[in-house]
Amino acid sequence: MDQLTRQGFATQRRTELFDALVDLFLTEGFAQLTLDDIASRLRCSKSTLYTLAGSKEQLVRAATVHFFRRATNDVETRIESVSGSRARITAYLSAVGVALAAASDQFMADLDAFSPAREVYEQNTGIAARRVHELITQGVADGDFRDVHAAFAADLAATMMVRIQQRGVRDSTGLADTDAYRELAAILTAGIAA
Repeated sequence: MDQLTRQGFATQRRTELFDALVDLFLTEGFAQLTLDDIASRLRCSKSTLYTLAGSKEQLVRAATVHFFRRATNDVETRIESVSGSRARITAYLSAVGVALAAASDQFMADLDAFSPAREVYEQNTGIAARRVHELITQGVADGDFRDVHAAFAADLAATMMVRIQQRGVRDSTGLADTDAYRELAAILTAGIAA
């Protein structure tokens, strides 16, 4: 096996481990899991986990980054073929809701309680707000939306995205996260329609 093939295999194995780790965390959370628990569930050694990160805290942060990177790719893939500004924003926010729907209540509570993971979530919410801003700005340029303050509309969306993540919307309205994202998209796009 040549060097390039070994590197490709190592990268693939690393990605598979992170995917499995993310799936485990999304289902069960991470606060109560020890490195021994994680290694057992992933059917690997603790030394293998240490090739991914130097501590459990670093592993949680790296897994959170991996989750949001994977979610971002999924969201962007879902909107690639969508045309029309309103449809693109609706598809974007709905796809965000679908990506986050995999997260259990335990994962979201653990994420909120662990500042390195919460910071990753907040950074990704900011990225999503900038993406909504771009989609609104393009919609205004295309004449699909009235001349709105795109940064304000994106900030409004970001604020609601944080409330959805923190389960505030679900607690006060009973809406599941995916439904809340769809409602957000409907209200946002109707409010700025030309």
